[in-house]
Order: sequence, then structure tokens, then C-alpha cells
Amino acid sequence: MKQHRLYGLALVVIFLALVVPQHLRAEATYSIKFAVLAPEGSTWTNVLHNLDKDLQQKTNGEMALNIYAGGVSGDEKDVLRKIRIGQLNGGGFTGIGLGEIVSAVRIMELPLLFNTYAEVDRVAAAIRPDLEHAFEAKGFKLLGWAEAGFASFMSKRPVTKRADLSGVKAWAWDGDPLVKELYSALNMVPVYLALPDVMVSLQTGMIDAFYNSPLGAVALQWFTKVKYVTQDPLAYASGALIISKKTFDSLPATYQKILQDSVNARSKELIELTRKENDEAVAALQLNGLELVSLTPEAKTELATISRQVHQSMVGKLYSQELLDKVYALLGEVRK
Repeated sequence: MKQHRLYGLALVVIFLALVVPQHLRAEATYSIKFAVLAPEGSTWTNVLHNLDKDLQQKTNGEMALNIYAGGVSGDEKDVLRKIRIGQLNGGGFTGIGLGEIVSAVRIMELPLLFNTYAEVDRVAAAIRPDLEHAFEAKGFKLLGWAEAGFASFMSKRPVTKRADLSGVKAWAWDGDPLVKELYSALNMVPVYLALPDVMVSLQTGMIDAFYNSPLGAVALQWFTKVKYVTQDPLAYASGALIISKKTFDSLPATYQKILQDSVNARSKELIELTRKENDEAVAALQLNGLELVSLTPEAKTELATISRQVHQSMVGKLYSQELLDKVYALLGEVRK
């Protein structure tokens, strides 16, 4: 009988060794605490879980990514504070959060700056070295780009010309100087809200409109409270994966390379998936009854002029004239 019990125990041990994930069996020597606003089951978190598997496989379980998803660590300002005091090691951020560290990164989100993803990719690759140095000077390592995609204006009433925007109560991310400047130029009424408060504000009529990528509007269910999508993109919504420089420097050199190479690959995958799913989300919006409308040619010209003025007004506040000129030159090369 005793022999049978020992045999059964041995089978249990073997079974657990096979089915229990490595990071649950023992704490990794280098455990990276990583926070994102995206909920579990989203493209962002799915890719991050795959990144965790990459790191564990390539380091034999020595390095792992512990993911805190869905805003459980607070909003992006909270996450940054926790990284700075060592409670977290890194995270996936939108342009808003990134701008809290290096304001120049917001140049990627200027209104009506980009027309295509080819333009986005060209500029992002060209200015990345400059931004990497700026992040390191602030104590962070820029590991890889991510994105939400092109953001469009979604509203309870159709917006096809500038006059349609006058007096509209629209969501603005709390503390975003770029959107504040744009709304002011368009005579819109900014309503500053944290991300979790947008849905309730749409329900109560506190706001009439918001800007978001199609995928973001579907994921957050904001689209259920509006009727129209102005399909001309308002701006590109950027993002990135970052880690504290202190954490990165504490890794052995071989593990630093593994982390960087793995993020490079998964970052590319994340961007490709996001773009694909944004296309699918547009169809989903239409299937759910939202009407796609377009700006008139006159409105496009007028908004382009206003946007250029906003670009210039942010010089010295978010980025340098030199960087803006560099971006304009890169766009000129792509558009040739």
C-alpha cells in the first residue's frame, strides 16, 4: 500500500511539473513588474503574455514579466510614480503617459500630421534615437513602440465642417496641453476626464463627443453612446513599452539583449495586430449602427491650416523647432 502511495505521489509531482507554468513554480531571479491600462484579453495583454513566455524560455525561467493589467495599478500618472519609487519596473503607455516623461514624444500625436502608417513608421524610426536619449536622461529605457492607431472624432451629432465643432462638449484627457490647444482653436468645450470617467459622462450628457481609435472605442464600449464617426483621422495615437533604466541596468548584459530583442519582435507584432484590428473595428462600428461621415473639402483645408498653427504653438512647450522641422522634412521625403 505504501508503495502505491509513493507511486501516486510521484505521478502528481510529474503532472504538476508538466502543466504548471514556470513563473508559478518559482519566483524568477529577474521579475519585471509591468503595468498597462489595457484589460486582460486585449491585444496588448495577449502580446505581453507572449513576451513573458519568450523571456522565460530564453532565460530558462530566470527572467519573467509580471503583468498588472486593466488599470489595477492606477492611471498612467500613478504607474509612473510607482516606477519611480520602485513598486513597479515598467509599463505600456499611451502618448499621454510618455509625454509626462519626455514631452517631445507628443510630436507623434500632432493633429493632422500623418496621412498614412508609412509616414508614421518613417518618422518613428528616424526620431527614435533622439527620444531614447531623452528617456534615458529621465531614468527610463524606451524598449519599443506601440500604438492605438489613428484616432477619429466620434459624436452624437454629425461633424463634417468646422462650424459643427463649435460649442461641442468633448472629452479631453486630463492635463493634455496638446488637445487643450486644438480644442481652443476650434472653439470646442474641453471636458477633462480620466479614462474610466468617459463612459458615465457620455451617458449623462456631460460630454457629446470623444476622439479615439475605432479599436479603442469598441474595446471601451464608448461607441454605444454616440451615433456618428468622422472618418477623417484627427491624429495618430502613439504608445510605447518602457522600463526604468535602473531595472534595465540591473540585468546581466545577455539578458538586456534578450529583453530588447524580444520586445522589438513583439512590438512589431503588436503594431501589426493593432492596425488589422482597427480596420475590423470600423466594420464593427457600422454593423452596430454608427454612421460614417466625412469632412467637406473646405473643412479639410481649414482644419489643416488650424492644425499647422497648433503645431507651431507647441514649439518650446512640448518639443523644439529643430525636431518639428525634422519631422516635416521626413514627411516631405515620404510624400515624394
